[in-house]
Amino acid sequence: MEEKWSWASNQMLAIYIAIGLILAGVVAWLIVRRTVRTRRGMERQLREDPDINDWLVIFGWTPKVLYVPTIATAVLASLLMFMQESGWKIFAGINPKTVGGIWFAIFFINFVIEEYHISIKVLIISFVSAGFLLLWLHLLGWVGGFLGLFRSLAFSISGTGYLLIAIFGLLTIGISWLQGLFVYVAITPNSLNVQEGVTEAGEQIGREDYNSKVDTGDFLERLLGFGRISITFKEKSRLPLTLLVWRVQRKADMLEKVRAKFAIDYPQQRVAAPEAKLPSAPEPPVPPTPLAPAAEDPAEPTQG
Repeated sequence: MEEKWSWASNQMLAIYIAIGLILAGVVAWLIVRRTVRTRRGMERQLREDPDINDWLVIFGWTPKVLYVPTIATAVLASLLMFMQESGWKIFAGINPKTVGGIWFAIFFINFVIEEYHISIKVLIISFVSAGFLLLWLHLLGWVGGFLGLFRSLAFSISGTGYLLIAIFGLLTIGISWLQGLFVYVAITPNSLNVQEGVTEAGEQIGREDYNSKVDTGDFLERLLGFGRISITFKEKSRLPLTLLVWRVQRKADMLEKVRAKFAIDYPQQRVAAPEAKLPSAPEPPVPPTPLAPAAEDPAEPTQG
């Protein structure tokens, strides 16, 4: 028996709640949109400033962004498992344990990248040590048994499981990017602006009161295009800022240009408006100068 439709049914109540949340979000945005100050707005403001040619706006990614290869592999593994579960004969040869083993290997590499600071020297030492270990095991005839230990780690996950892993990973990275819209650092030649809120809750720090450092010592992080920019302050009570940034080479070049310059705000000269001149009064006439009487010549004597 079908339930009778009603405006007060559970389905309609759920729709009312959803519509109310959407309207509340729209109203809140209309109220605070003029007071919200985002990273994009700061970039536009600095770009339009005629007195500043070099600037840098950065924010810190969550370290979970280093798991992007694992997330991409999870999406691909999800597609493969969905095709294998579809029952088509062409996809029947997909081995779930092989897919799971490959995904786990990539996850393990990402875990090592995030948890440990691995320089190129440590990486070379690790490869050489692993080579000597395999050589020693080969001399003892134990290489097959040693590698057989890893076969027991093979496991299979359904397509839905891989998809959920990818969704949770992307959600974590998306939240980090959203937070970076309101928590960021703007560096100009004269000052450092630390923004820590959705409004104008920033702090201006002079260029003499802080130092910056670019850290790309982690070789595996650098391969993914990431690095760390550290900002230390002369005020000892203030903790340093360490930001994980993407495209670190480009940002390091921009930071070097910004720190090497000092901007001076020159006042603009205003053109004075021409003043209206009143016609000058005519000069009084000059009286004529009287002529002096002509001198008479003495009479010449008459010769008889």
